[in-house]
Amino acid sequence: MDGSFADTSRQEQRPPDAQEEPRYTGRLLISCPDRPGIVAAVSGFLFERSANIVSSHQYSSDPSGGRFFLRTEFFLDGPFEREAFRESFDAEVSRRFEMDREIRWWGERRRVAILVSRHDHCLLDLLWRRRRGELDAEIVTVISNHTDLERETAAAGIPFQHVPVEQGGKAAAEEAMLELLRGRVDLLVLARYMQILSGDFLERLGMPAINIHHSFLPAFAGADPYRRARERGVKLIGATAHYVTETLDDGPIIDQDVVRVDHRQSAADLERVGRDVERMVLARAVSLHLDDRVIVDGRRTVVF
Repeated sequence: MDGSFADTSRQEQRPPDAQEEPRYTGRLLISCPDRPGIVAAVSGFLFERSANIVSSHQYSSDPSGGRFFLRTEFFLDGPFEREAFRESFDAEVSRRFEMDREIRWWGERRRVAILVSRHDHCLLDLLWRRRRGELDAEIVTVISNHTDLERETAAAGIPFQHVPVEQGGKAAAEEAMLELLRGRVDLLVLARYMQILSGDFLERLGMPAINIHHSFLPAFAGADPYRRARERGVKLIGATAHYVTETLDDGPIIDQDVVRVDHRQSAADLERVGRDVERMVLARAVSLHLDDRVIVDGRRTVVF
């Protein structure tokens, strides 16, 4: 849906960290039909509450009939009631401009689940970044249709769940995964999960899901892209991170990157190069989402 936010409202409170000073009090994301007065209304609302805007980015897809997008961070001094703030903003600003909006507060940490099969590079990279504090989230579980990565997951202190996908048993496997995820997770990350999720699963999931595709989409969508890329003689190997939709490899793109290659490299060489690109692109996409820098606009995204 145009202007929808790839986000959910379920959040986990981050434990206090004496070494980390808040960079903002609140973060506001907006998508609405473009028209004069939007920035003035938002900044005026914040000014009336003695809020100091410390970061602001905006974009209009078309000043005549397009959509307007805004991401801003602000400080509020003194005590205030969060729900009252939301209600006042909706009553005074949001409804007036027909906004889709998201407000997130400092210290609200989202919960992430990871789906993976046998390839370990994306999973291990995310677990390492989580240990380093580079992901503003809590990884609550890793789910896999194989047991190959159970030891690595357990070593990182993350619960591992094995949900096999037997022949003819896809519906049962998806039902089991929904039971594990429901009410516990705000974001699902597919870190080289080699199963196609059904439209019914995605609809019932009720949260955004991010996938990494080992190709610079839309080129070489589907399986075995490195062999096909070498046969085609490509000079760039890439990876694409996108939100998952019912249509395979067709969701809104969050991030992409490429590496230059040449004719001397085998398909295995290309795959090795591609693994490095995949893990970096997926990590960036997950971080962008967790930092509320991505707004879905139809089939594309606005990334601040």
